[in-house]
Order: sequence, then C-alpha cells, then structure tokens
Amino acid sequence: MSGYSLLAPALAGCGQDGFTGALRVTGTPGGTVHFRDGLVVAAESPGAPGPEALLLRSGRISAEQWAGLVEEAGGTEWPVAELVAHGHAGDATLRVVCVMALHDAVFAMSAGIVEDWRRTLGDTDPFAPVEVTETTERLLQDTARRIAAVERLPHPVHPDRERPLPVGKPESPLTPLQYDLLTHADGRSTPRDLAFRTGRSVYTVTVEVARMLADGLLECAPEPPPVRIRTPPAGVRPRVQERPRPPAPAPAPALPARPETPPTPDTLPRREPGASGIADVLAPERSAAGWKWFFRLRNGSAG
Repeated sequence: MSGYSLLAPALAGCGQDGFTGALRVTGTPGGTVHFRDGLVVAAESPGAPGPEALLLRSGRISAEQWAGLVEEAGGTEWPVAELVAHGHAGDATLRVVCVMALHDAVFAMSAGIVEDWRRTLGDTDPFAPVEVTETTERLLQDTARRIAAVERLPHPVHPDRERPLPVGKPESPLTPLQYDLLTHADGRSTPRDLAFRTGRSVYTVTVEVARMLADGLLECAPEPPPVRIRTPPAGVRPRVQERPRPPAPAPAPALPARPETPPTPDTLPRREPGASGIADVLAPERSAAGWKWFFRLRNGSAG
C-alpha cells in the first residue's frame, strides 16, 4: 500500500500552510480532501462509500425518501435537519456517519495508487462536512494505524484486489456482517464492491474479508490463465485491403471479313493490234468492183 507515502506529505503540507480549499488526488481510486484553515472538514473517494451510501444501505431510509429530503434541503446541502426532523437518524448518528466516511475515504486513497495531487482554492463547501474538524496529524495517524492493521493480518487483503468466494456451509453462527459478506461474495466483487453493497466502510469490510479467508469461510477465486498468442516466425503482416479490380470489358463484336483488293499492276498492259476483234466487226463492206470480179470468175471470163 504505497499511496500513503505520497499522500501523507500533501496532507501535512495543507495543514501546516493553513490551506483553505480542496486537495484533489489523482490515482486509483483517487479522491478529494476538503480543508478549512488547515483543518479537514470532509473527504470523498470513489473507493469508499460516502455518508449517503452508508445511510441508504443501512436501511434507515429509502432512495425515494432520500431524494425528497435532498430536494427539501435545496439539492446542494447535506440534509441534516431534514433527516432529524423526519426521524430517520439522530444528530449524533449523522455526525458519526460523516466522520466515518471521511476517514474511510482517506484510507481508500492511501491504500491505493497516488499518481499526483493539486490544490484548488475556493472549494470550501463540501456536500457532507463534519461538525468537528480533523487535524491532519490525527487523520494521518489513524490512516497509518489502519494500513498497518491490515498488513499484520494472517491473510492480508487489498481493497481492490481479492475477489472472494464462499466456501461450503459455515458450522458456527455468523455475525450480521459475515452473513452479508457471504451473501454478496460471488468471485467477482472486491472488498470495495462488497462495502458498497452492504453499506459498510471499506476498511471494516477489508479487515473482515481477511479474517474470513483465514478462517476458511471465504476463498479467493483463481485468476484465469493468460491467453497465449502465438506469432508466426516471420511476424504478423498487416492486412492490406485490396482494391476491387474493375470488370474486364466485354469483347467487341466480330467485324465482317473485308474483301481482298486485287493487286495494282506496276505497268499498264501493252495493246496489240487486232487482239480485241473489233476491226473485223467494224470492217467496211467490199466495193462493187469486187463483186464484178466474182461474177467474171464464175463465168470463166476473168479479166
């Protein structure tokens, strides 16, 4: 639980400087501590139930009644007067609840991981301030005592680590807290989760879970084995999405065969006289002297 070594100097510095404002702690679970003149007046953290969660889970008041009282108080203030007037809780009980939530929030931040912190001025009106302010020395002493008590247990437990499961049926009578924890333990919930479900402080639940683990009433669910991913020897190649190829064009229709052109002669053909026979057809008729010669030859008197 290394968060305490980083958070303690920040809290002590705010007390020594008489700081008024908010100390915002970044980490797991982180949270906020409110100061007024160097004194702590409130603290809240996602790792611990606040005063309203402690009241609602205790069964003293229902969620509908709580919403009505907060609205009656103006919606921004801790409805102390309304809770007392309607008989849901006494004034002393409400003071104890606010102080318990303050110490529990600082314990949750110290038991977790503290990454950084910063001061914010002007934040002097927390939702549920305590009537009797706390000094940083007393708050740090109580937080260190709680962390040491958890670490000295036979089965140390971290508020955000173990996820217990019930073991069989208990043989001895159970306390109300043990009964609630056995009812809500499911192998998935941490002590922090169980604190919110049962309406008890995360420190109280963490200590009781450690004792029940040592007594055999609870056991921690085994962690699932890591999934092994085998990588090919050549490494994993990034998958590149291929672009779709355009469809191939349709084949063009076949054209009709083109007729062959006769070769062109290099020289024109040579004309021969009488080759066409046109002279015989168009030859002139014989003259009359020719016919006379024919008759003379027929009568035997040529010449």
